[in-house]
Amino acid sequence: MSEAIKGNILTAAGWIYGAISFGDRVTAIDGVPADPGTNGDDYILPGFIDLHVHGGGGRDVMEGGDAPHVIAAMHARHGTTSLLATTMTAPPEDIVAALKAIGAAAGARRPGAARILGVHLEGPYINAGKLGAQPPYARAANLAEVEQLGSYAPLRLITVAPEIDGHLALVRELADAGIRVQIGHTTGSYDDGVAALAHGAAGFTHLFNAMNPLHHREPGMVGAALAHAQYAEIIPDLLHVHPGAIKVALRAIPQLYCVTDSTAATGMPDGEYMLGRQQVHKCMGGVRLPDGTLAGSTLTMDQALRNLVGTIGLDLADASRRVSTNAADYLGETERGRLAPGCFADIVVLNRDLNIKAVYIEGEACDLTDA
Repeated sequence: MSEAIKGNILTAAGWIYGAISFGDRVTAIDGVPADPGTNGDDYILPGFIDLHVHGGGGRDVMEGGDAPHVIAAMHARHGTTSLLATTMTAPPEDIVAALKAIGAAAGARRPGAARILGVHLEGPYINAGKLGAQPPYARAANLAEVEQLGSYAPLRLITVAPEIDGHLALVRELADAGIRVQIGHTTGSYDDGVAALAHGAAGFTHLFNAMNPLHHREPGMVGAALAHAQYAEIIPDLLHVHPGAIKVALRAIPQLYCVTDSTAATGMPDGEYMLGRQQVHKCMGGVRLPDGTLAGSTLTMDQALRNLVGTIGLDLADASRRVSTNAADYLGETERGRLAPGCFADIVVLNRDLNIKAVYIEGEACDLTDA
């Protein structure tokens, strides 16, 4: 079944004013180059891609069962057309159960739900000294265990603390196996970060958070990212990172991309929720542990886009790349994160206030009733 929608279409070559035709993939884009500021029509953007999703709609990835489907549907209503389900540091049996559920959901997308591209394994291979909101089950990694976990669901991204004994060698092994390795939840130094990048690490997990900060005589892990990274993820909820620090990262890291780090509390009223084995409290837009530590977010990708444009001051085309194309490129997803013939018809339609009017996932229109 073919469909066509009209408006200001963001392509790799720039804005086109015209129509985009698609089935499950884009079949044609017809129109003329035009500045979208010269008309009042809708914006048509590539669907958002979120590589760090713990939960949403009251459900947590670590629950297993049908939780990944519910989470993917909630985020789809906010423009996320594909995502990585993200685990917490936990006992081995909890991680295995979560991965089995994610693997099943990744292989059978439900109508109205974002495509689950695989897993971001955020724990357990992190430093116990920088847990953040992660439960206390951190441990050193070994390749055999990672390979076993990969038999349950596709591991696309793994967060590792490189300063732990044996982890630099593992970073190289994982990178050689085609898995993206990110530096995060780390007490490592600038030199540890540089060494990890040299061994094949490709990015940084929620930049600035749960890592040693920049100091002019001790640049820390943040300094390694700002000086050397091509990619890093950042949470633009304006709670995790000050807008000024986001602007620093945008100047320093060419393909900085946004994630939500969203939790079960996303899209839900204030109250108590679970984040892995931790109970968290949502209040005034934030999610925290009982001691006040930030514990993920309630951010959605459409709000991330609005924050980039309204608070950070990016133009819409650049903001779109930060919530879509850069993440796709990072994962090597050449058929997502862009609008071009042959690519998946993952499409977000926004009005002039950057609020969502329509979402298409692989050509299927999503029901936005609960958005």
